[in-house]
Amino acid sequence: MLRGMWLRQRDGVTCGPSVAVMAGALLDADYGAPLNDAGAQRWFAAEQGRVHRSVNLLWPRALGTTPAGMARALSAYGVPYRWRPAPGGVDDVTAALQAERPVAMLIGAAIPRHWVLLTALRDQTVRTYEPSSGRLLDVDLTDIRGARLRGLGFPRPFAFVLPTAGPAGPAPRPPPVPPSR
Repeated sequence: MLRGMWLRQRDGVTCGPSVAVMAGALLDADYGAPLNDAGAQRWFAAEQGRVHRSVNLLWPRALGTTPAGMARALSAYGVPYRWRPAPGGVDDVTAALQAERPVAMLIGAAIPRHWVLLTALRDQTVRTYEPSSGRLLDVDLTDIRGARLRGLGFPRPFAFVLPTAGPAGPAPRPPPVPPSR
């Protein structure tokens, strides 16, 4: 689905909505159908705005998307999602990718700043959508584990937003992580 697409975030604070829209397109082919049309970038930009408004009801949009907002956005496509802080391994992340469920990853340096979307796993390589460039990049799983990310703009994962592990309902809420831009 994502092959050959160069869909970029529309401004400096819509990396989260861009990731949510792209994840929605992967989770629901009908929702993502406009990405196959000539006006894909126009639809993608408009949809970023709609998603940003819907997930940031109280949080200022100028400060980006919170992990809880990202979990709400991804859950809207029929698969319940939760967020958790990045420390603690990546077994649940790899399990989600093996089940063909995308995973949003909040990254930064000293503070969380940017959302990317993990879309597929092949051996120890994770296919990753980076919304500021619109590119698909391959990231080594050991670089995610070791907080040595390259090519994504920031080196360290802060949080993951992934499908819930249980049969229904949200997972317990982890401690808060500062929002990103």
